Amino acid sequence: MHPLITPAALAELLATDRPPVVLDVRWRLAGPPAKADYDRGHLPGAVFIDLDADLSATPGPLGRHPLPGAEHLQHVLRVAGISAGRPVVAYDAGDGSVAARLWWLLRWAGHREVAVLDGGYAAWTAQGHPVTAEVPAVQAGDITVEPGHLPVLDAEQAGKWAREALLLDARAPERYRGEVEPIDPAAGHVPGAVNAPFSGHIGPDGTWRGAEELAARFRELGVAEGKPVGAYCGSGVTASSVVLALEVAGVTTPEAPAALYAGSWSNWSADPSRPIATGEQPG
Repeated sequence: MHPLITPAALAELLATDRPPVVLDVRWRLAGPPAKADYDRGHLPGAVFIDLDADLSATPGPLGRHPLPGAEHLQHVLRVAGISAGRPVVAYDAGDGSVAARLWWLLRWAGHREVAVLDGGYAAWTAQGHPVTAEVPAVQAGDITVEPGHLPVLDAEQAGKWAREALLLDARAPERYRGEVEPIDPAAGHVPGAVNAPFSGHIGPDGTWRGAEELAARFRELGVAEGKPVGAYCGSGVTASSVVLALEVAGVTTPEAPAALYAGSWSNWSADPSRPIATGEQPG
């Protein structure tokens, strides 16, 4: 299954006898909770998934959105109706940066049939596809979560990758440079990391850039064949979209994916002994 799906292609699948499970993972960093958006209108049959409660463990030294435990994640996914072998489509408000977290978690858990809706809810409605406020009745799924199918970095490994391989920082340039830090304990970036804002994946129309354009962007950032690449962001959410974009671009594959520093800057900056770089250069 290609990691991105268009609204038109999803609409066709939803009209079949065996439609994919559709999950609404709209979320806002600064609130308010997006469940109210879901209640007002969502894709037909979509189930709401809460990023903070369902797709993350309790915030702490490991970060603001640590990876959920396998048992917890399995329960959430089964309640949402996900079974082995059944395709899943995740969507957020638009750019895919939040839906990519669910895409990444499912892939990490061993479920390969998962895609992100290109353009999200905004593209779906802009193209005239139907929405509903009806909450679907869901038959529980049987998915088994088996963590470890995608590589994960801890802080020590992330620091080493930034020095010896390639570590991409998905945050906005001003946060990377250390000019502002609205959330975490310190401003700046992991020394050696290269800024690769996740907003660069999206074109002017709100949908994802094509594979060739993404591949050219990543080459400019230093991605090269045979060179290990990892990604981080503020708390491990939007960095998932970098892992997704690398696969869409064809510079990584499902068999050789990019790594995710799951704790990201919220984990790195929580330890005052860790070095911090500022400015435009990796440092």
